Amino acid sequence: MRREERFLGLKVTPLTRRRLANFRGNRRGFWSLWIFLLLFVVSLFAEFIANDKPLFVDYKGRWYFPVLVTYPETTFGGDFPTEADYRDPFVQKEIEANGWMVWPLIPFSYSTINYHLPVPAPAPPSAVDWLGTDDQGRDVLARLIYGFRISVLFGLALTVFSSIIGVAAGAVQGYFGGLTDLLFQRFIELWSNLPTLYLLIILSSIVQPNFWWLLGLMLMFSWMSLVDLVRAEFLRARNFDYVRAAKALGVSDPVIIVRHVLPNAMVSTLTFLPFILNGSITTLTSLDFLGFGLPAGSPSLGELLAEGKANLQAPWLGITAFLTLAVMLSLLIFIGEAVRDAFDPRKNVG
Repeated sequence: MRREERFLGLKVTPLTRRRLANFRGNRRGFWSLWIFLLLFVVSLFAEFIANDKPLFVDYKGRWYFPVLVTYPETTFGGDFPTEADYRDPFVQKEIEANGWMVWPLIPFSYSTINYHLPVPAPAPPSAVDWLGTDDQGRDVLARLIYGFRISVLFGLALTVFSSIIGVAAGAVQGYFGGLTDLLFQRFIELWSNLPTLYLLIILSSIVQPNFWWLLGLMLMFSWMSLVDLVRAEFLRARNFDYVRAAKALGVSDPVIIVRHVLPNAMVSTLTFLPFILNGSITTLTSLDFLGFGLPAGSPSLGELLAEGKANLQAPWLGITAFLTLAVMLSLLIFIGEAVRDAFDPRKNVG
């Protein structure tokens, strides 16, 4: 019993224990969470898994860490003060003659071009390029790892920021109601009808899109996904007895919103977060596929899909991108179902 009262070293309430039990009871969602976390954590160390720089170099008795520190070619007996190209045969021979080096598991970064392909690019899977190369000779597996990381980080950032804005807007609407609610609803109706894709196309022709630019632009529209849900919860709860009692005691509106009403509204909100994350990743992939997403050359699942479409003679490109997206989005859907079960008061795992 003592062990059941703690989770990750923290004491939990009986209600939280029931929700955790419900979440674990959904075996598909429970294992999907661990698989997704494993894949995400591995992708966070992409530079140590797929890189065109050695992890470690022992040269003339001194240790170097090229994956972390930039060294000029002169450090390893070269003639140029620019960054050393460790795939250059001259640099490799110089290091091997005076020491040794350890390469990552995949000796290619997302932008590394393999100039020693036995066939024209895109090259099929081989012992060197495990998932083949794209039409520019870049390793598909390396781009897949980096692209997976960017997609998840973009989706997480967009989900967090849009949820904060959406919850705040819905809380203000539902709690105050009246004219405030009416004006907000009219604004949301107008804002939601703006052509997002057309705005992206127009702005892409004016500025060079990047990660933060896309995040800010998508945030302008994605925050509305939770507004209606939170608004409905606050409209329902603002006339409850405990809220009226707090007002009668002179408690300020911000305190009532944050401390008394918001925790109840967050129960239903949390069940939507995995699905919002799913939609955020899909949005970035779609923009990259259409050519209005990340800058050209960035590791992207959408760009990999576009390359597969443009190179039907190289089926490994489209198949790799499709399977990656299918597995990733399926895992998020299963996690969302498990979270929904965890907060469902009708479910109770013994």
